[in-house]
Amino acid sequence: MPIEILMPALSPTMEEGTLSSWLKKEGDTVSSGDVIAEIETDKATMEVEAVDEGVLGKILVAEGAEGVKVNAVIALLIEDGEDPSALESYTPAAAAPSSAEPPASPEPGPEPAPLAEPAPASAPAAGPGDRIKASPLAKRLAAEAGLDLAGVTGSGPHGRIVKRDVEAASAAPAPAAQPASAPPAAAPAPVIDADAPLARFGIAADRYEVKKADAITKIAAKRLSESFRDVPHFPLNIDCHIDGLLSFRKQINAKAPDGVKVSVNDILIKASGLALKAVPDANASWIEDGRIAMHKHADVSVAVAIEGGLITPIIADADQKGLAQISAEMKDLAARARDRKLKPEEYQGGTFSLSNLGMFGIKSFASILNPPQGMIMSVGAGEDRPVVIDGALAKATVMTVTLTCDHRVVDGATGARWLSAFKGFVEDPVTMLM
Repeated sequence: MPIEILMPALSPTMEEGTLSSWLKKEGDTVSSGDVIAEIETDKATMEVEAVDEGVLGKILVAEGAEGVKVNAVIALLIEDGEDPSALESYTPAAAAPSSAEPPASPEPGPEPAPLAEPAPASAPAAGPGDRIKASPLAKRLAAEAGLDLAGVTGSGPHGRIVKRDVEAASAAPAPAAQPASAPPAAAPAPVIDADAPLARFGIAADRYEVKKADAITKIAAKRLSESFRDVPHFPLNIDCHIDGLLSFRKQINAKAPDGVKVSVNDILIKASGLALKAVPDANASWIEDGRIAMHKHADVSVAVAIEGGLITPIIADADQKGLAQISAEMKDLAARARDRKLKPEEYQGGTFSLSNLGMFGIKSFASILNPPQGMIMSVGAGEDRPVVIDGALAKATVMTVTLTCDHRVVDGATGARWLSAFKGFVEDPVTMLM
């Protein structure tokens, strides 16, 4: 009996994936441990290794297939010496979906006999005062061809006139000459095809182009929608003076080993980890059965932009690592994130998230929580601003940060205490080394 090759669950939250490519073809010999396919999950492209040995007898899911459910049968393996004819009688329990090859349409059956003799061509399709049933596209085509829909018989549902009816009527011999047409009217309003994706918003289909969303975008859309809808969140923001931080960064980079260049973001990761340790009540997650998880480690997820969306690689135990180590790890994680080569444990399981748009000149913003984390911090650009120091007007480099909190685990006072600790480390970065 053929051995089933199943769609693997490559992460704890994976429900479905995209079969990116087959690295073996039908008839190839497969050994245990051979990489046979690449699967695109919500965050990365992962290699699938064979568990059994034999010959790849039949591929059931084509390359590019999306929405393949976990544990769906994607291929069949026949053992050495097994009769290949066993594949012909094998029927998987459920066929996995495939967007690469749409399902074949059923063979057309014989045309049903008409219920009544069709009306002569000259007979109107609707009596006086009756509404002519026609699709918007059919109406537009008829108007362009100067065709009276009252004389067209519809073949659509419930006798509705559709595109093919107008085309058939336009191709038929013209009837007797029609009276001179009226003077041209004003340009008609754009016709909205009822089946177009944005028809309900009144946008004509020729005004936009539809592209396919990849797995990352679709999963992010689903999870962030659930987060924004279901989590009672609120923002807190604070201004940090970062002239001391910029000077501190310049000094450590001047003394750093070759190849090490600490960024402002690296320092913020370290400060976030230390603040989570200083205010442990803020390092928490809500459990849906009504309990609260108090995290023992400060694992900082950092938002990285990749093609098609975002991913959040993790700097584990950020409070315990030096800035040079954080810098090296962040560069490696970001590079592999853009190549979609991260392992699930490298982007799942953080206790806090940091998103920095300062490099784009964004002054301040608020991020959506990354469940089950209780907080996410949004970092804006550092800029020169007038400030009052010791009662006198001065100039300082100021950075605004916004902390979004899950109110179920981090209330306003706890969030404020965390921001105060973070601000202290940022404005006096030497304290991070103590």
